[in-house]
Amino acid sequence: MIIDFDSMELKVLPAFKGGEKEYRANMFDDENGKIMRGKLIPGASIGLHTHTDSSEIIFVKSGEGTLIEDGGEPMPVKEGLCLYCPKGHSHTLINTSDKDLDFYAAVPKQ
Repeated sequence: MIIDFDSMELKVLPAFKGGEKEYRANMFDDENGKIMRGKLIPGASIGLHTHTDSSEIIFVKSGEGTLIEDGGEPMPVKEGLCLYCPKGHSHTLINTSDKDLDFYAAVPKQ
């Protein structure tokens, strides 16, 4: 299967999962999970949430930000990193820079 994000509607989700500002994404969604191309503008975040029936894998395409997992210490993220949140764990992603944070994410249901 080929997923062409450029042919998909861009969704603008204000305060996504309780985060700040908005999350912009092209999303493929089916009964097995979601695959997304996402963007956080400067100062935006995806709110803290727990993966109760899924895990999440995020590949940072460009930009910088901060990841917080399971209430731990903030960790810097940057282009080229892969972030993994296993089922049963929580995380938040925050754009702490003055440029967009672009990434791809896969959320397979388990």
